[in-house]
Amino acid sequence: MFGKHHRLAEEFPNFKDKINELTLNDSGFSGLLKTYSELDDEIFRIEEDIETPSDEYTESLKFKRVQLKDKLYAILRGT
Repeated sequence: MFGKHHRLAEEFPNFKDKINELTLNDSGFSGLLKTYSELDDEIFRIEEDIETPSDEYTESLKFKRVQLKDKLYAILRGT
């Protein structure tokens, strides 16, 4: 068992206040963050052997999580 959550506020601690602000005030950001968190939770369950899908499926989830993290980071940076 080696699962680790990748919470956005932990990944980008210097943006913690902005994450909170955007979560409350920007429905687009909060929707992306919700999807990111759901993917992160699913990947965590897989890594903890709570769920056991194929490796290909797991890798596709990880790829989606990285793409969402990139989008969220761009929003946080204002780019």
